[in-house]
Amino acid sequence: MIAIIDYDAGNTFNVQKAFTYLGIPNVLTADKEIILSADGVVVPGVGAFRQAMDTLKRRQLVPVLENVVTGRIPILGICLGMQLLFDPSTEYGETEGLGFIPGTVEAIPQDLGLMVPHTGWNRNRLLDATSPFSCIDGEYTYFVHSYYVNCDARYITATADYGIEIPAVVAAGNVYGMQFHPEKSAAIGLRLLKRFGEICHGEYKGEVMA
Repeated sequence: MIAIIDYDAGNTFNVQKAFTYLGIPNVLTADKEIILSADGVVVPGVGAFRQAMDTLKRRQLVPVLENVVTGRIPILGICLGMQLLFDPSTEYGETEGLGFIPGTVEAIPQDLGLMVPHTGWNRNRLLDATSPFSCIDGEYTYFVHSYYVNCDARYITATADYGIEIPAVVAAGNVYGMQFHPEKSAAIGLRLLKRFGEICHGEYKGEVMA
């Protein structure tokens, strides 16, 4: 069972719908016992970083998510949820994140000659061929964001070019993040969520996705 964290973030319905379509049991919850007994955890999200962290703290979910990570339960952050996995964000002033992966969340520069927010389909370039999400290479996924993660290359699985290299998929141990919305990314998005489900249920044996 996948526990989808309920912290009033947008787009949770579509994430639930995608997992249900794939036949992967899931539940939207803020219950500590359910989260810690889950096979995997998803932190979805559309919204503001500071508000999201405030809600996680108010619902006492930060220590629960810390236990998820230390307990080696696979966790996937989507869009804002990916950004929350990192250290400070500069959105509306500096706000500390969950700090599961070293890195900062910064505004996409306004001087790139491109629209901000970055909205629409963009092509992904694979950097880590050993990743369980290697099928992302060359595929287009759907992005909606004004901020991006600035982190060490060792944590970056794939990038998307938007005037700068945007980390599109990140990973550190049992912690994964996708800046785009897999639940809105058609067939490739479903493949990625299916692979996360396989990781959670112990079905992933290290094979590379073609």
